[in-house]
Parts: sequence; C-alpha cells; structure tokens
Amino acid sequence: MKKKLNKIAKDTNKFLKKYLRFQKKTDLIVPMKYGLLPGGKKIRSKILVDVGKIFNLNYKTLIQIGAAIECIHAYSLIHDDLPCMDNDNLRRGKLSTHKKFGESTAILAGNSLLTIAFEILGQKSFKLNDNIKIKLVTLLSESSGHSGVAGGQFSDLNFERKKIPLKKIIEMQVKKTGKLFSFCCTAPIIISKKIKYYKKFDKIGSKIGLLFQIADDLIDYKGKTKKAGKKTNKDKRIGKATLIGLLGYENTIKYSKDLKLNIFKSLDEFGNKASDLKDTIEYIMVRNK
Repeated sequence: MKKKLNKIAKDTNKFLKKYLRFQKKTDLIVPMKYGLLPGGKKIRSKILVDVGKIFNLNYKTLIQIGAAIECIHAYSLIHDDLPCMDNDNLRRGKLSTHKKFGESTAILAGNSLLTIAFEILGQKSFKLNDNIKIKLVTLLSESSGHSGVAGGQFSDLNFERKKIPLKKIIEMQVKKTGKLFSFCCTAPIIISKKIKYYKKFDKIGSKIGLLFQIADDLIDYKGKTKKAGKKTNKDKRIGKATLIGLLGYENTIKYSKDLKLNIFKSLDEFGNKASDLKDTIEYIMVRNK
C-alpha cells in the first residue's frame, strides 16, 4: 500500500513541478509551490487511480487529473488556515502559507492554485475528448464551490459552538471533504463512459470523504502535533461540530467501522479489481496513528 501511494505521490508531484516550471514566472509562483509541494500523501489521487484501475484507464491520464485535484486541495488548505477561518499556523509540518508569506499573498496563491486546476484539465495537449474535459471541469467546479468544499467550510465555521444535529454535521462534512472524493470516484466513470455506475461511485466517494474526515477528527482528538504535522486537540477547544463531539469517541469509531463495511459491500461486485481501493480505505482509517 505505502509503495503504491508513494509512487502516485511522486508521479503527481513530478507532473506539478514540470507544469509550474513552464508557467510564466510571477511573484506568486513561490508561495503557490510552497502550499502545494511536496503536498502530503496524495490520498485523493490514490483514490482516483484506484477507481481508474477498476475501469482499466490510462495511468498518466489519471495522474494529470490527480494533479488538478491536488491544486484544489492545496488551495482549500491555504485558505482554511487563514486567521479569518481556522487560524492554523502549521500545515504538513511547516509554517502555514500565510505565516510564511503573509495573509494577502496566501489568499492570492490559493486563488491561483484554484484556477490553475482547471487550466490543467483544459490543456489542448491533454488527450481526452473535449466533451469529457468540459464534464470534468464542470464537475470539479461544482465540487469546489458553494455546493462543495467552500460551502462545507462555510458551514463548518458557522456551526462552531452550536448544537448541531447528526444529519447537518454529515451534510457539512460531505460538502467540505466528501465532494472532492466523489469527484475522484466519478471522474473515471465519466472518462470510461460507464455512466450506469455514476450514482454508485458518487455515493462511494461521499462515504470515503466522510470516513476521511472522521479519521482527521480522530487525529485531532488523540493525535500529536508533531506526527500530524498540524495543531491537534483544537476542535473541542474552539467548539467544532464533529461526530466525536456529538457521539463520543467510542461511538464514532464504531460509526467509522460500519461506514467502511458499507463501502466494501458496495465494491463487492468488482472483485479483485477493487482491492487497491479497499487497501486505501483501510489506510485512511489508520493513518497517523
């Protein structure tokens, strides 16, 4: 599992470094690279490749789409860390982008990474049908904006220090984290034109994203700052609406295990082709423990 994850991370970073090397040199390139590279474990790209394997898709095509996803993810982290949002000074074991370069620069670097993601998908040299490119760009836009990552972050901030019911917490976390994972799971469906599987993998992606967010919250609850690469024990202090806060630690663990089994059951029809995806889901549950 680690070997495959590392290869995907290495290949995604290689693509991004090369892509940025041929961009026009501006003062924002350095803070953009800082927030983007080396860029964590690339679990979203791994999920994309895992689903692509089920449908026999080209690896290099998936790496390019993964690079676009990682730009969106990096943009969201840069903005989430800002003092007006989650106010975090550490990210991936180093100073947050705004602490290194200043708030205004961090906002602009994040904005630039957001837009460059669509540039990556729209390249003429990207060997996909134009209609498929348009569908991918549209879906990634929806996953990133007010109905996805940005909307989820809005709710996350708005829910602080309030009593929020389970359904609302899940809706918020599916937007904030699950929508991008849904894109990772449905992009291969769009490329392969196996549209009958679209709704199935959209749901699988949302559940994987929710599982990822639960794992993230568990890291905050019991993890160490040095190992996690970011400040931990923060959610409770600032009153974040999480499943742990609502259900308690043990019940959240049980919820996550049931969720994993539900995802695995959905993948049974794909047999061994889904083995890499199942391995990644297992890894999500135990990362940074």
